Amino acid sequence: MNHRILFMGTPPFAVASLNALIHAGMHVAGVVTAPDRPAGRGRQLRMSAVKERALQLGLPVLQPANLKDPAFHEQLDALDASLYIVVAFRMLPKVVWQRPALGTVNLHASLLPNYRGAAPINWAIINGEERTGATTFLINEQIDTGDILLRETEHIGPADTAGTLHDRLMATGAELLVRTAKNLFDGTAFPIPQEQYAGDDRNEAPKLTPANCRIDWHKDARHVHNLVRGLAPAPGAWTTWNMEGQAERQLKVLATRLVPPPAERHAPGTVIFMRDQLVVPCGSGAIEVLQLQLQDKRPMDTASFLRGLQQRAAVVLR
Repeated sequence: MNHRILFMGTPPFAVASLNALIHAGMHVAGVVTAPDRPAGRGRQLRMSAVKERALQLGLPVLQPANLKDPAFHEQLDALDASLYIVVAFRMLPKVVWQRPALGTVNLHASLLPNYRGAAPINWAIINGEERTGATTFLINEQIDTGDILLRETEHIGPADTAGTLHDRLMATGAELLVRTAKNLFDGTAFPIPQEQYAGDDRNEAPKLTPANCRIDWHKDARHVHNLVRGLAPAPGAWTTWNMEGQAERQLKVLATRLVPPPAERHAPGTVIFMRDQLVVPCGSGAIEVLQLQLQDKRPMDTASFLRGLQQRAAVVLR
C-alpha cells in the first residue's frame, strides 16, 4: 500500500497541519480546498490560506464546487492517496470519505466525545473549562462521532481567549496528525469507539450565531467574562449601547476583567463611569470593560474610548 496523503482544509488553522506533514517527510499527493471567494471592499477573488500554502509547496490543488461531482472523483482517483486527512473543511459525503484504503482522518479541537460541533474552542472557554485538547478520529456517517485514534490534552489558563487557545491547539493538532498518519501507515493505530470514553462530558459546540454571542447582563459576572474570552478576538461578544438621548448602537465587548461590584446597587447592565474605567454590574458581581468596539468604530481600549466620548449621560447595556 502506498503512503500518499490527500489533505483537505481551508483556513490558517489547517495550514499548520499541512506544514507539519510536509516537514515530517510525509508524501502529500494533493490538496483539496474551498473555491476562491470574493472578499474585501473590492470583492476581488481571494484564495484560501491552504491553497496559498499548497501553491508555495508546489502541490496539486483541487477546488470542487460539488464534492459529489464525478469529475472531482476522477481527480481523486488520479491522485491515488491511501489516506485522506481533513482539517477545518466542510462535511464530506460518504462517497468521498470511504474512498481511501486507510480511511479519512479528521482533526477536531476538543477532547472528543466532548464538544462535538462547529466551535469547540469557543465553547470550552465560554463554559469555563480548565482543559480541552485535540483529537484525531476516523470519519463516519455522523459528524464528530467516529472512532478515536489519538488525543492530546491542552490546559486552559484564566487569561486565555479563543485566539490564544486556537493558536496552541493549531500546533498541538498538527503534531498529533503527524503521529496519527505514521501510526496508520505503520499499522500501529488502534481506533477506539467514542462510547468507551464513558467518563467524559458530552457538551456540545454549536455554530456561533448573533443570538448566542449576545451578552445577558443578568447572568453572573464570571459567565459574562467567560463569554467575552470565548468570543475574542472574533466574532466578539456583543450588547447594545443605550445612551440617554441617542439612538441604540451595537457594542462589541472584546476584553474584560472581574471586579468587585460597586457599593451602591445598580441594575444589571448599567454603565458606571469611573475616571478612565467602565464598570458594569451583572446579575451578581461586576466586570470592567477593557477593550470594546462601538458600531461603525474601530476596536480600542476603554481609556481611549472614554476620552473620545462627548458626554457621559446615563447608559444601559442590553
